[in-house]
Amino acid sequence: MRTLAIAATLAAGLFPLSAPAEPTFGERLGWKADDRILILHNDDVGMSHESNVGTIEGFEAGLMNSSSTMMPCSWVLEWRDYLLEHPEIDNGLHLTLTSEWKHYRWRPVAGASVVPGLVDDEGYMHRRVMQTITNATADEVETEIRAQIALAEKMGLPITHLDSHMGTLFYSKPFFERYIKVGIEKQIPIMIPSGRGEAKTEAEKMLQPQIRAAAKAVWDGGLPVLDYLFTSTADTGDANVMTEALKQRIRDLEPGITQIILHGTRPGCNFHAISGSGKKRNAELEMVLSEEVKQLIKDEGIIMTTYRELMERRQAVK
Repeated sequence: MRTLAIAATLAAGLFPLSAPAEPTFGERLGWKADDRILILHNDDVGMSHESNVGTIEGFEAGLMNSSSTMMPCSWVLEWRDYLLEHPEIDNGLHLTLTSEWKHYRWRPVAGASVVPGLVDDEGYMHRRVMQTITNATADEVETEIRAQIALAEKMGLPITHLDSHMGTLFYSKPFFERYIKVGIEKQIPIMIPSGRGEAKTEAEKMLQPQIRAAAKAVWDGGLPVLDYLFTSTADTGDANVMTEALKQRIRDLEPGITQIILHGTRPGCNFHAISGSGKKRNAELEMVLSEEVKQLIKDEGIIMTTYRELMERRQAVK
């Protein structure tokens, strides 16, 4: 139950904002104590052509500055070719252990015979996180994580960091431990918040020591750590409402490194056959394209960064 609460807190973007006395991880990486550093990160690249189109638009015309790829999905090759032409782009792996859509499904990279606990009766990854937790072992999860990394390396994708599709790796303590283990072993940064600030709920009070301990282990293992982590700014498909919510979140940023997770997509005529989330995903793309948001970033003195820069700074810290 404790690990489930960690994931629920992550998904809700509820890590408290008030900064404690100890230095932020931004300060530990060489920024000033009052610097506010931001990553606007796009998930689900490679899932669909529309996901790729939205990500490219977000990078080229907007504020998007980081992304992560779903290696088991069908449109990774298109994204790989774009990355080969733009090697400077921050590209992580959106480690994928579930396949949630009704008619568009994918299978484990390692193969169903190698990781049988990761697949359902039809041979696809389970649709729900709890189905994965119930049926898969930590060894199978680690095998699949390594297979997705190996495939990305074979295909020539840069790997600037690792994170977790649907937060699956955060819902299970054994899965979470393997995620940390592989990241430290391969010296690939992993998405993990610090647990900073004053806990505001009983769940946060209970979990905060564990979150901070995990963050310390990751830092001591040679990897950078985020100070704060949030998901999308509003649960609506109205781009104006979501843009205003993002602007408020930017104004409210605390000193340190904050990541905001987006799923910016430019839905085409067939995206509705995959998911009913197209309107919201399109609105998240419009947020990062907004001239008002761009100007606010400048006016607030927000420093944009990437996982690539975080790791470079971490390697320079003794």
